[in-house]
Amino acid sequence: MVEEQNEETRTVDLVNDDLTGVSAEEIRAAQAAVAAQLETAEDRWRRAAADYDNLRKRMTREVETAREQERQRTARAFLPVLDGLDRALTFAVNFDESVHGGMQAVRAQAADALRALGYPEIVVDGATYDPQLHEAVSVVEDASAPPRSVIAVTRPGFGTPERMLRPAAVVVTRRPDEE
Repeated sequence: MVEEQNEETRTVDLVNDDLTGVSAEEIRAAQAAVAAQLETAEDRWRRAAADYDNLRKRMTREVETAREQERQRTARAFLPVLDGLDRALTFAVNFDESVHGGMQAVRAQAADALRALGYPEIVVDGATYDPQLHEAVSVVEDASAPPRSVIAVTRPGFGTPERMLRPAAVVVTRRPDEE
């Protein structure tokens, strides 16, 4: 019924013991001990739940980061293929029209693959120079065009301002009187 833990304190098993002969003070002490244990267990449970939630969030971030890194590695592997196709297309103008068309189709498929990976081709036609999207490789004086206009692309770019794979290398205009 009542066990003696040491000479000063006794513990009471409120569930299994017959409580006859146990003082109210001993019952209150046992209740306080059980309440303290419950509070400790609840605190440990809350901490474990918070740790699990933090772990889940961290793992989600790490998986997304790994996916993004792999997506970028895969997209970067396509860049030399696209550059080679672009160079081949510049020389393919003398080839049969069907060969030239086939090469253009393969180039379009490669660009579509990059778009599917989240890196669309940067549209340059009639654009104003944007340092987030373009890399100026040359500046040409041209009084007929607005300043900072993109007039030629030397290497296509892929991505968005938030997710850039490679900026487009472009030729930009300026007015003759600008420095």
